[in-house]
Amino acid sequence: MLRLRCKTKNGSHIMQGLTHQSCVQELKSKVEELTGIPCDVQKIMVGYPPSSLDLRNGDAHLKDYPIKSGDTLIVEEEKNKPKPQDHPTVTKTPRLEASPVLARRVVPADNSCLFTSVNYVVEGGVYEPSCAPEMRGLIAQIVSSNPTAYSEAVLGKSNEEYCTWIRRDDTWGGAIEVSILSKFYQCEICVVDTQTVRVDRFGEDAGYHKRVLLIYDGIHYDPLQKETPGSDVPPQTIFSSTDDVILAQALELADEARRKRQFTDVNRFALRCMVCQTGLVGQKEAREHAKETGHTNFGEV
Repeated sequence: MLRLRCKTKNGSHIMQGLTHQSCVQELKSKVEELTGIPCDVQKIMVGYPPSSLDLRNGDAHLKDYPIKSGDTLIVEEEKNKPKPQDHPTVTKTPRLEASPVLARRVVPADNSCLFTSVNYVVEGGVYEPSCAPEMRGLIAQIVSSNPTAYSEAVLGKSNEEYCTWIRRDDTWGGAIEVSILSKFYQCEICVVDTQTVRVDRFGEDAGYHKRVLLIYDGIHYDPLQKETPGSDVPPQTIFSSTDDVILAQALELADEARRKRQFTDVNRFALRCMVCQTGLVGQKEAREHAKETGHTNFGEV
């Protein structure tokens, strides 16, 4: 399979579903689907410096061109070519101006961002700010009912101490809680880390059919959703567990945040709030600042 990035002046898209045996016309059709540029006026370039590809033979195979998996195809509209005209008796369907994109849905920094985020995505985009106590109680009930599986070696504290601890509204959830919630909701929970640009997949091997996505910056969790800008269409938060395109998009989002240094390296502790530019030292100050101000965008200094 070829995994290509199709880049235009308006943004970039991941292109999948092509192989070296695919023909030129399949490539052009895929480009038109992603960019809206008609096949007849596409100028497709590859390499550095970019050089144009001669794609006039629509039946030629992509193996005959210098295209390999991972390449970025730069696509422009050739202004000197007339666009294909519709027959005058046919009404042309207007093209949608916006395509769905994967985006972060910010939730409050109130020590319960993990629980709020998980509840938001598993409920299909329904925001319920008062859900945290119920979810904390649910986790405590599951843990207390199985002291063998949830022992001190797993929890870092006794089963009873943990159940008391997780019910408090000033404690933070993490990997243990995500794993428990993945099993309870019978869905794969993918956490995308903006510092390392990796995906931790909880419930990956359990055979679940559903997948939800969170993004994590070292301190704060937010849910991810697919939304259409400027549209009233409800956001999508639940995806198929076989949808690897959505994982690639999530990693792109994380990589963009990393390039902007929108992450918190809790091992180095020199931080700055990217909202109000306040200098902070350590995880504790970052937590307190987030709780007091609602600011959740921290960068490493």
